[in-house]
Amino acid sequence: MARADVEIAAARHGAFRDVVVGRAVVQPLQSVLLDATEDGRVEQMLVKDGARVEAGQLLVVLASSQRAQELMARSSEAAQQLANLATFRAGLAQAQAALRREVTQAGFEVERSRRAHERNRTLAATGFVSPAALEESLDRLALAERLLAQLQADGREELRTREQSVDAMQRAVADLDRRLAAMRAASDGLRVRAPVAGRITGLALQVGESVRTGSRLARIDSLGRFKLAMTLDEFHLGRVREGLPGELLHEGRRHALHLNRIDPQVKDGRFAVELMFDAEPPALQAGQGLDVRLSLGQPRPALLLPDGGFYADTGGAWAFVLDADGRHARRRPLQLGRRADGVIEVLGGLQPGERVVVSPYRALAGATTLQLD
Repeated sequence: MARADVEIAAARHGAFRDVVVGRAVVQPLQSVLLDATEDGRVEQMLVKDGARVEAGQLLVVLASSQRAQELMARSSEAAQQLANLATFRAGLAQAQAALRREVTQAGFEVERSRRAHERNRTLAATGFVSPAALEESLDRLALAERLLAQLQADGREELRTREQSVDAMQRAVADLDRRLAAMRAASDGLRVRAPVAGRITGLALQVGESVRTGSRLARIDSLGRFKLAMTLDEFHLGRVREGLPGELLHEGRRHALHLNRIDPQVKDGRFAVELMFDAEPPALQAGQGLDVRLSLGQPRPALLLPDGGFYADTGGAWAFVLDADGRHARRRPLQLGRRADGVIEVLGGLQPGERVVVSPYRALAGATTLQLD
């Protein structure tokens, strides 16, 4: 095999820096999704995609003829119920006034009958009024009192019935008002506003377009505040933890980071992590790619071997090690440790200065010795 066809590297002592270097993507620190809360047709577009918006700013106006008709019908029903309530209240007031007049008149009759009976009783004592006339005046007094009591009882019952009708009507009106308010609030959903300040993205609506409830309208990203998303090889999954320090070199300045969140789900041999800036982030753009260094531990002395394609083919269990003459490479078991920053920690199987074929081994399957020309 030609020596030029393989990559050879020597094991050397050095400081193993447990650092992972990866490509991170800039993401907004906060993103708010904007979904339609009502069915409608786009009537007005008041902002363009990519524009900066303020909280509460009107973005899109939708129209819904069905919602407008429902609102008109419910408003008409509420107005009718209010008119009915006013009629019931007027009837109650009239009944109260009539009862007061009738009770006053009945009370007057009771008082007049009582005075007449008192006069007859005085006159009967001197013989000027017969006992029959005295008895008749007593009967008139008793009748007047019974009529007053009956009138008061009947009046209370009538007023109670009317008051119950008014209360029922008031509850119906209040319920209609609540439903009308809810419908008006829902109609306000046709006027889409920004819930937070930021930059609007993904707004691709056209005037006249129909939207359905729950459909995605746009996204609002925070301005000037970012986080970094990065994927790591699953080899590092058991070694990372929240709070690990990181570093970003951007335009000649170093910016401290820390690992904020780990997504342990492995996909295609990689898992995702989220990094946050320790201080104010630099001027970045969402979607921008940056190289990030993530520290997994403190540097320490170790025997190091440059990382290469052989590791993926052997899992680090063995490698082709060159003889002293450099013309032959023989398969040898190795004990390799951590991989970071382009190097592999050698735990056993190699001595300092020994040379190893570190290029991929896919074409060397089954070979135990290589002859290098």
